[in-house]
Amino acid sequence: MNDERDYNDIRPYCDEEIPAAMQRIADSASFPLLASYVFPEADIAEVRERIKTIHTIEEFQSQVMFYMNAQVIKRTMTAFTYGGLEHLSRDTRYLFISNHRDIVLDSSLMQYVLYNNGFETSEITFGANLMQSQLIVDIGKSNKMFRVERPGTNMKEFYQASLHLSSYIRHAILQKRQSVWIAQRNGRTKDGKDLTDQGIVKMLGLSRGDDKVQSIAELHVAPVSISYEWEPCDILKTLELYEKRQMGRYIKKPGEDVNSILTGFTQPKGRVHLEFCEPISEDELALYDNCTLNGFNREVAGLIDRRIHRAYRLTPNNYIAHDLRYGKSEYIGCYTEEQREAFMRHLNLLKNYEDKCDMESLLDILIGIYSNPVDYMER
Repeated sequence: MNDERDYNDIRPYCDEEIPAAMQRIADSASFPLLASYVFPEADIAEVRERIKTIHTIEEFQSQVMFYMNAQVIKRTMTAFTYGGLEHLSRDTRYLFISNHRDIVLDSSLMQYVLYNNGFETSEITFGANLMQSQLIVDIGKSNKMFRVERPGTNMKEFYQASLHLSSYIRHAILQKRQSVWIAQRNGRTKDGKDLTDQGIVKMLGLSRGDDKVQSIAELHVAPVSISYEWEPCDILKTLELYEKRQMGRYIKKPGEDVNSILTGFTQPKGRVHLEFCEPISEDELALYDNCTLNGFNREVAGLIDRRIHRAYRLTPNNYIAHDLRYGKSEYIGCYTEEQREAFMRHLNLLKNYEDKCDMESLLDILIGIYSNPVDYMER
């Protein structure tokens, strides 16, 4: 049985570390900006003193993160809905595996739903590349986020980091009795194709190699599907995919991840839906017990995909984009002319980049982000 101290390099904060973290957050130069967003009608000095009285993770989530999510929903969404809670038990801890469209909001909105409905919130994977400042570290680790390293090409380092992560996830669920959220792939979906990387399944099994079925079954994998009417950071994603198409690779700019986080928070998102899918059962996993390990990992990834795809909510934007992309009117009954005009106005935002980029390629990529889910999701 592992000790929590074995994971001091990646684990979230414990309650004893919260008071010092709150003091640092309150003293941060960025605090007035953050406080004015989360508590727009409150005096900044009063909010600062209130933050300093927080002593536990639960208090931070209920007194700060709850209101942060509420502000994002109020300011940037026309509707936020959710479903599937009937699939969950308050007595069970789950490994929530979600499609990944926004750096922070996918997991944060799930936390909001769990908290609002009397479920314990989960721990959350958070890329080491995002922990660029003490402020982000303090907010993240106070919100049950734990660090995920992204090692380079050294295979030994990659294996050790993957094993460490796998071991911590199993420790969190089975020993700490904490659910965990993880994305279905390394990094956000940029092209609208939500597909689980079987390497994620392989990583999960590293910490228990004696029984591949039980290694996944005991984690209680519950897929989660989140759908945005307006894709978070869609213009930024388009520019990234364009550079990859033109240059063969994409090099992140300084501060880009933080910019994406802020854009995701503030950009209008229209209707957003989050669905908890039925957890994957041991009986389902046992069907693939005779497969090779690679085959088993592939089949489990497919199970997760089918759950996520069935639960995904297509919107008029998806159907409009599909008709535009293929020059058809196949889905004309799924949207209005007003909705089509709004989508066309959104495409016009790309004109800001026409001096530096090929507009035809940009349009193809942006339309594809919205069009691809029609082909990939089971309707």
